[in-house]
Amino acid sequence: MADLVPDILSDVLDVLQPRDCVAAGLDAGGNWSIRYGPHAGMKCIGIVKGSCWLVLDGQRTPVRLGEGDCVMLPHGKAFVLSASGARIGDAAETVHSAPAHGDTALLGSGGDFYMIGARFLLSGLASELLMASLADVIVIPGGDKDNSASGETVRWALTRIATELRHRRPGCASFIEHLSHVLLIELMRCHLDGDNEEQIGWTAAISDPFLRPAFVAMHRDLSSPWTVATLAKRAGLSRTAFAVRFARLVGRSPMSYLTLWRMLWAAKRLDRDGATVAEASAEVGYSSESAFTAAFRRTLGKTPRRLAARRVISTSGQR
Repeated sequence: MADLVPDILSDVLDVLQPRDCVAAGLDAGGNWSIRYGPHAGMKCIGIVKGSCWLVLDGQRTPVRLGEGDCVMLPHGKAFVLSASGARIGDAAETVHSAPAHGDTALLGSGGDFYMIGARFLLSGLASELLMASLADVIVIPGGDKDNSASGETVRWALTRIATELRHRRPGCASFIEHLSHVLLIELMRCHLDGDNEEQIGWTAAISDPFLRPAFVAMHRDLSSPWTVATLAKRAGLSRTAFAVRFARLVGRSPMSYLTLWRMLWAAKRLDRDGATVAEASAEVGYSSESAFTAAFRRTLGKTPRRLAARRVISTSGQR
């Protein structure tokens, strides 16, 4: 799977466009507790020293996190981190009184617990449609529990970010941002490689040995006139078995997912890469601009020309 997953993950990250990273540390001591309010985008947390409990709003069972463990929070729900499993705590805004990239907050006397947190904003359209299938809390076990290459890189990234946060050498802000992106990618890789039968959506398709070849084919050649039958052949399944398996694991039909991915890719090309509507339409397999526009509006709720116009206005404003 290692030769296939990174390509699709790169595609997904390209349309999600993680950006505006803010990474900071927390050094806590004693019986501490912090409440973090709802957040935009994706948060990643890595435990460098000690342990804590995470309680997500609406979730009854606390999550225990130990040294080396990481967690991804893709849906922006409020949560509490604490030493003892508390459900209330000091407001994060007061603990991180001046939240800034590269800072470390001190709570209590410090020394018992140290964590790293990074927040990324994501592309709105892609985030709503691609992240919806992910769990509210994704725990990536660390320390000696993960001896994979990704696990080693996660530990290395956490150690390097912690070092930069503590010593603040010249260029640390840029270095921490780049390391945080590495951490995000490796955590996503660990999640994809994990044995999680509850996965649904594109991550489930990547992890499934039958769906994976068809999924890779769709992503690698968006302009091909794919049908359920031709994709089923790639999967080595009958047409019916493939369609049923795809719908069960991905949460939508093969053709529905293919249209969604084509439109998200076209939106990225229009909004960020400067493609024309005609170019984007052809790249994702539409010979008719009107058919492409109808599919785009039906899937994403806006017209492709609106995205292209927004990009032109944004570019003009920068001159």
